[in-house]
Amino acid sequence: MDNGWKVRQVQNHPVYAAMVESLDESVGRIMDKLAALGLDKNTIVIFTSDNGGLSTEKASTSNLPLRAGKGWPYEGGVREPLLVRWPGVIQPGSASSAPMISTDYFPTLLEMAGLPLHPEERTDGVSIVPALKGSSIASRPLFWHYPHYSNQGGSPNGAVRLGEFKLIEWYEDMRTELYNLKDDPGEQHNLASALPEKTTELRNLLHDWRKEVKAQMPEPNPYYNPGRKPPGKEAKDKTAIAPLQGEPRIVHSDD
Repeated sequence: MDNGWKVRQVQNHPVYAAMVESLDESVGRIMDKLAALGLDKNTIVIFTSDNGGLSTEKASTSNLPLRAGKGWPYEGGVREPLLVRWPGVIQPGSASSAPMISTDYFPTLLEMAGLPLHPEERTDGVSIVPALKGSSIASRPLFWHYPHYSNQGGSPNGAVRLGEFKLIEWYEDMRTELYNLKDDPGEQHNLASALPEKTTELRNLLHDWRKEVKAQMPEPNPYYNPGRKPPGKEAKDKTAIAPLQGEPRIVHSDD
């Protein structure tokens, strides 16, 4: 259970399995067509996903041993498959454990194509070409910002990963969760209270990044009052939504 939502524990959904099989066949047809056109030797192919599998709501899959899935900041929701085929450059069957994020695609593809990095444009990501070639990339923080609710059960949150540690901050009450992903990839042991210095370090890093990119934050609803109907349109037009005031308060909470 995550925040009262049931999480699927088994992989036994036949319709989902059929959809995955269909996807595999479609990728195969694309690869066969590239070969038939003589383009397979100079075409880069990237296969990935925008989020982890749907394991809550009308759950169709399980992401175990990772926690939760689509719509959540846990590894089941943000850790996705990434397969890259770059003939003549990437060693077939090789693997890299270097963390990356979708903002890395732009500078990576520019370098792959031998194009300049457009220094006049702000680039949040870095090129992962060294990792694709079997080397390494410098450690840097990865950020997530999810300032809304989802029908999968997720609540407004932000997260940052630096090295093996990941901090999650829930925007409703600014409570934090801290996990060591090397020792605890399933994120079952919240270390926020046990490691207050690391928690503060990552929390400050996350807050500084939000300020730097001018990230939009959720605002309190001035009409919220359980049991009372919301005011009419006229009242809404005359009342501005009050922004959050002051520095967010941190509350440590163990699972």
